[in-house]
Amino acid sequence: MSAPERIPPRSLTSLDLLAEGELTVRGRVREASNAVLFCTVAHEGEEAECVYKPVAGERPLWDFPDGTLAQREAAAYAVSEATGWGLVPPTVLRDGPYGPGMVQLWIEDDPSVSLLALVDDDEPGDGWKPVGLAQVDEDRTALLVHADDVRLRRLAVLDAVINNADRKGGHLLPAVDGRLYAIDHGVTFHVDDKLRTLLWGWAGRPLPTEALDVLARLEADLAEGAALATRLAELITPAELAALRARVAALRTSGRHPEPSGRWPAIPWPPV
Repeated sequence: MSAPERIPPRSLTSLDLLAEGELTVRGRVREASNAVLFCTVAHEGEEAECVYKPVAGERPLWDFPDGTLAQREAAAYAVSEATGWGLVPPTVLRDGPYGPGMVQLWIEDDPSVSLLALVDDDEPGDGWKPVGLAQVDEDRTALLVHADDVRLRRLAVLDAVINNADRKGGHLLPAVDGRLYAIDHGVTFHVDDKLRTLLWGWAGRPLPTEALDVLARLEADLAEGAALATRLAELITPAELAALRARVAALRTSGRHPEPSGRWPAIPWPPV
C-alpha cells in the first residue's frame, strides 16, 4: 500500500495572515487622532507587524457617519487593488482585542527618500512640482513642493477617485523595496467634493494614458453586479457608490487631473 500523498503546507498571503492570525497589541501610535494600535499578527508559523484601528476608537466627525472609517479604509484598499497600482497596504476588516476594526500590514518607510520639500525660491526646480506657499515662521515663507514622481501621480489619481479628504505628507510611505504606499484612508468616499491633498502639482494637466486606461477599467469594475461594485456595496452607502462612479466618469470625460474647487480647503491641516 502506497503512502498517502503529502499535502504541502498552505502558503499564506498577507491578507490570509491579517485576516486569520492572532493579533497581539504591542503599543499605540500616539500621533494619531483615532486609536491606532501597533500589533503583531501570527498564524501557522508566520508573523508580521500590522496596524489595528478598532471602530470603538474612532472619534466622531461632523461630516462622516460614526463608525464607518474602518470600512472606508477597506474600500480604499479594494479600489487601489483594482487599479493594479497597489498603493494601499493589504487591509482587512476583522474582530480584534477591542472589537471589530481595520487591520493593515505595517510598512517600514525608507527615511532616505524625500517626496516633499520646502524651497526658498519661486520655482520648484528640476524633478519637483509646486504645491503652494507655506508660512514657515513669522518672517519667512517658502514654496512647498512634491517630487515629480510617477508613483505620486498615480496616487493623485487614486485620491481623486476615492475623494480623499486628508492626503498629508505623513501618509506617504516610500518603502525600502522602491514601492510607494499610502495610508490613512478613513475620510474618503464622501458624496460631496472633499479632495484635500498635498499632491496638486499636476492640477489641470492632462492625465497620462496609463491613468486613462485604469479609469476605463475601473468604470467597468464599478458596473452593477461587477465584483468590485459588489464588494464596495458592503462597505459604503449606495449614494457614495454612485458618487464614486460619477467621479470616475467625470475624470474620463475631462481627461485631466482635478483642480481645487474653491469650495473647500485644498490642503489638509496640518499638512504633514
